[in-house]
Amino acid sequence: MNSMEAGVESGHGKNSGGSDPEALPEARSQGRMVLRKFLRHKLAMGSVVVLALIILGSIILPLFYPHSYADASFSSYVEPSAEHPLGTTQVGKDMMAQVLRGTQFSLLIAITVAMLTTIIGVVLGALAGYLRGFTDSAISRLTDLFLIVPSIAAAAIMVRVLSGSWYVVALVLAMFAWMPIARITRAEAMSLSQREFIEAARASGAGTGRVVFKHLVPNMVGTITVNATLAVAQAVLAEAALSFIGLGVQIPDTSLGLVISENYEQMQGRPWLFFGAFTVLVLISLTINFIGDGLRDAFDPRQRKVKA
Repeated sequence: MNSMEAGVESGHGKNSGGSDPEALPEARSQGRMVLRKFLRHKLAMGSVVVLALIILGSIILPLFYPHSYADASFSSYVEPSAEHPLGTTQVGKDMMAQVLRGTQFSLLIAITVAMLTTIIGVVLGALAGYLRGFTDSAISRLTDLFLIVPSIAAAAIMVRVLSGSWYVVALVLAMFAWMPIARITRAEAMSLSQREFIEAARASGAGTGRVVFKHLVPNMVGTITVNATLAVAQAVLAEAALSFIGLGVQIPDTSLGLVISENYEQMQGRPWLFFGAFTVLVLISLTINFIGDGLRDAFDPRQRKVKA
């Protein structure tokens, strides 16, 4: 009888503890399978290479490039040459230095927005899906309220009132971008909250915080990763839109959107001043979207078959 009780207690401990040793090899196997499927996604892998080159280039090249983005001592509208690969602007600034600096700020804003929107959306969505009732209703109504607000117009007004610093732009964009992630997370949390391992965690006395952040959120890592990746691309375009209409990043900060805004009138006469920053902006957006597609396919549970 004692041995039977010990067996029952042992089995209960495996179900409720969340640290079953037998589950670790399975988790590692699933992780390897996801990685293998992502590595086989040629378009996503090519996009990873291109995006990595853009990021590293924007960080490393300014250290060796002879001209500063703030230097306005050159002649205006110098055509592309070995000294100025993308020419100079009307005020005598080197365009290559402007593009490199703008890429840095655009990526910084986009990553900040993606991190904030993911944190806010996951926390609110997971709490709504797990707690249900009044909490779910309150969070859902808040989400609906933000969804009906014209985000670009509201963000433009807030940035204009506060300031055009890059971090203000990032915070304002994040304020109006967390709702889709919250909705997706809520739906998945509602589904997962009915699973046996959640019931076991509740039975073991785990509180709401432990259940949500130790059991629910880790089991949504695929969805969270994909949506966080796509949020970066959306933030890049949103920031560019604000800066293009003059209601985003302001000097002395800069961004690709601001560089494009300052030089779009030269599209026909001096196209290199416009298409340099525009090409980088398009490449960033496309590569991140392709990476998101690759991650979505890799995490898709319906695609279990992997060739050896």
